[in-house]
Amino acid sequence: MYQANDNRYNSMIYRRCGKSGLVLPLLSLGLWHNFGDVDTLDNGKQMLHTAFDNGITHFDLANNYGPPPGSAESNFGKILKSSFLPYRDELIISTKAGYKMWPGPYGEWGSKKYLVSSLDQSLKRMGLDYVDVFYHHRPDPNTPLEETMSALDLIVRQGKALYVGISNYSATETQRAAEILKTLGTPCLIHQPRYSMLDRWVEDGLLDVLEQEGIGAIAFSPLAQGLLSDKYIKGIPKNSRASKATGFLQKEHVTPEIMDKVVRLNAIAESRNQSLAQLAIAWLLKDDRITSVLVGVSTKSQLLENLKTLNNLEFSDSELKAIASIL
Repeated sequence: MYQANDNRYNSMIYRRCGKSGLVLPLLSLGLWHNFGDVDTLDNGKQMLHTAFDNGITHFDLANNYGPPPGSAESNFGKILKSSFLPYRDELIISTKAGYKMWPGPYGEWGSKKYLVSSLDQSLKRMGLDYVDVFYHHRPDPNTPLEETMSALDLIVRQGKALYVGISNYSATETQRAAEILKTLGTPCLIHQPRYSMLDRWVEDGLLDVLEQEGIGAIAFSPLAQGLLSDKYIKGIPKNSRASKATGFLQKEHVTPEIMDKVVRLNAIAESRNQSLAQLAIAWLLKDDRITSVLVGVSTKSQLLENLKTLNNLEFSDSELKAIASIL
């Protein structure tokens, strides 16, 4: 039987999520990859144990994580039952809905019908009575935002989620969503945007809106799907994400211009006695508006390397200037 490390809270740093009563660890564990039925359950269990033993209290899922879709939640549910039930009140578990999950007109996007049904399915897969955070995963261009936000409000009132958030919303969409939720009496807790050194769209207004509205931010893809690591410096390795025909990172993304930036950033990381991945995570966390960074790992050792980021979070002015000139 798993017994958590008694000193699990000693080395983690926690940051308040916007203007809420909730704090999150600076590093959270994302289950987007490596927890599906195509993966090894024992490896997933080791990563979750290692995360919690080191103060990572937040595990992030979505209905479509796998593959196949739904399997990450099912596998997490198995591990939760065998390892984490005694610690449920110490965990922040989140899931999302927005992408296609089943055939027909009610299996994706942002209708109340879809969101309520999807969360019911997610709760069954994980064996939970409620999630801590439920997100709308992407804006729906065809459903009134009022309907989508009222579904989030309903879910909280039903006791199926404690907090709600949004993901992949623009600054303008976020402002409108926050205003609607505030009127309904269920404030928006958190926004989950894609954000990295190589993908900085959130700096064009979104972070300002989040600060103004008192909404937390948790960044996903902080390593730009692995580009911000030393993995691609000497070319595209076999079995890497960029070597596969499907996926978010394609060969054409690994351009000479990008790799020139990666090599120069790696040199700065080395001068700080950090890996490039650690530098990339620390760079995001330098902004207090970023509540937490979601890391996705494939091994326990990779997670432990990411956790070493916490040993060196400060940047000198000269380092920040050098990074800015590269980016």
